[in-house]
Parts: sequence; structure tokens; C-alpha cells
Amino acid sequence: MASSKVKTLFILKYLSEYSDENNPLSATDLIALLAKEGISCERKSIYADIKTLNQVGFDILTSSAPKRGFFLTNRTFELAQVRLLIDAVTSAGFIAPNKTRDLVNKLEGLVSRNEAKELVSQVYVDSNAKCDNEEIYYVIDALHDAILSHSKVKFLYKRRNIDKENRKSYTEKTFRVSPYALIWKDDHYYLVCNNAKYDNLMNLRLDRMRKVEILNEAARDISEVSEYRYEIDVADYTSKMFNMFSGSPDNVKLLCNLELREEIMDRFGAKIPLVAVDGDHFETTINAAVSDGLVSWMMNFGNKIKVLEPQSLADSVKKRAEEIAAIYQ
Repeated sequence: MASSKVKTLFILKYLSEYSDENNPLSATDLIALLAKEGISCERKSIYADIKTLNQVGFDILTSSAPKRGFFLTNRTFELAQVRLLIDAVTSAGFIAPNKTRDLVNKLEGLVSRNEAKELVSQVYVDSNAKCDNEEIYYVIDALHDAILSHSKVKFLYKRRNIDKENRKSYTEKTFRVSPYALIWKDDHYYLVCNNAKYDNLMNLRLDRMRKVEILNEAARDISEVSEYRYEIDVADYTSKMFNMFSGSPDNVKLLCNLELREEIMDRFGAKIPLVAVDGDHFETTINAAVSDGLVSWMMNFGNKIKVLEPQSLADSVKKRAEEIAAIYQ
């Protein structure tokens, strides 16, 4: 091995893997690590390599306490950012346990090994909350390609059966759909798509999909099945969905208890108009998909929210409340 050609690269590798502000590597440490690769050098050459790395843009600082040495500072991600990404991966129910551990290991490589150990000690993966779909990467990749190429897709959609004898079984249904967008919402990953049998949008969970196949058939234009003219407005669409149930958008006028002002603003944004009615209530109007999901969302607030318009939605909420009351009589 021509050590003079690779020594600088090894030093960068060691600083990336092992060093951080609290764990700098001294010239002696670097010489010892290089010796394991069969590379011998003097301290002066270490300093020269550090200077060269700084000149080409790697921010390597010198520390004097608690230990004298060098550490790499300009990492792509800060420690807190890596922790945020790891938390997102571990809490994502649509990523199988094995895939979760693989992703976490890769994310740990964005920080030093000592920092990674601190992160790992705080990470907990609840396998019971994870799906068992090992195809999830392929599913995401295939759907992404289909959306970009405006092609239809075919896949098996798997659902758990409920059996009186508690036997674990599933049913599988084949779907052929036009895909428009991928959305991560309420801890699940969804495909927004159209089933050719209907002129509307539907949402299907990726963790339930198997054997995704991109078809040599053009997807329907989204303007044929929705209010969107050229492409789906993901932010607008998501804001109107409740529990990812599809439905026809409508203006919904609500009478809310004053206690719900934070809940309403958190859900619909701080710019939503809140009009005082009296000392305890306010009115607001939202544009939302009228669906069972919206009814369920409103039921969460009991008697602190009332539908004023449209009457059809008010009737649906009333019917749901009566059905719930009936099973307790």
C-alpha cells in the first residue's frame, strides 16, 4: 500500500468515525490507528494532513480540554437532528423491525461512534407497533416511479381477518389504481390514488401493499377525479382529510367551546377565523372532506363542538351519538 497517498484519507475517516468535541483524537491516537493499517508516520505529517483537510473545506478544530487533540465539526447533521430522524424512524409503524434497525444503524453513521452509543442507549423499538411488510422499500420506490411516470399500478392489498376461533388469517384484494401522491399522516404512509370504478380519490396504506407492479397504462388525469386541475396539492388535500377518510370537500360551520381554540388552530392553522359568539363560545368555518373520519374527529370533543352547517353532517354526528348511546342502554 502506498501510504503517502491514502494516509490523509484514513485520518479523515478516523476523525469522522471517532472524534467529536468531547472525544478529540490526538496526534498519538492517529499515529496508532494508522499503524493498524500498516502506515507509519511522524507527528509533523499528521499536522500537515490536518492543515490540508482544513484547506479543502473540512472544519477540523484543535481541542485542549478535556483532552488535547483534533475533532471534526462540520458534519452534515447535528446530533439533535440525527436524534430527531432516529425517533421518526423508530416511531414509524409502516417500517418493519428489521428495516428499522438497518435504518437506525445508518443514521448512527452520521455522528461519531461515542455520540452514536449515547443515541442507541435512548432508542426503543416497539416491535408490536411495527408492520411485518419487508417489501416496504420496494413498495415506496415503485409507487414513486409510477407517480413520476404517470402510470397505473397493480398490487395486492392485505387486511387482517376477524375469526371467531381467533385464527390469524388475512384476505388479499387486487387493486389497479392511478397513483398521485405519497403522504405520511397519523403515523401511517398512504397512497392517494383513484380506482377507475369511481370518480374520486382514495387513500390506501403502504404497509398493507404487496407485489406492486407498474403497468404500461397511463394514469387518469387528476382533474377527472378531483378538484385539482394539474396535480394534487398535498398540503391542501391533507388539511381537508380526517383520519385519511376520503369525502367530498364542503364548507363546515362549527360552534365551539372556547376551550377548543388551541385545538382548532393546531388542526387548521393560526390564520383560521375565530368569531366570538359569547363569553364561552366561538364560531369558525373550515373546508373539509365530509366523511366518517370527520364525524369521528368531532366526536372526540363531545358536547364542546356543534355542527351548524351543513345539516347533513349535523345529522351524521347526531346519528353516531345515538348509536353509541344505544349500545350502553
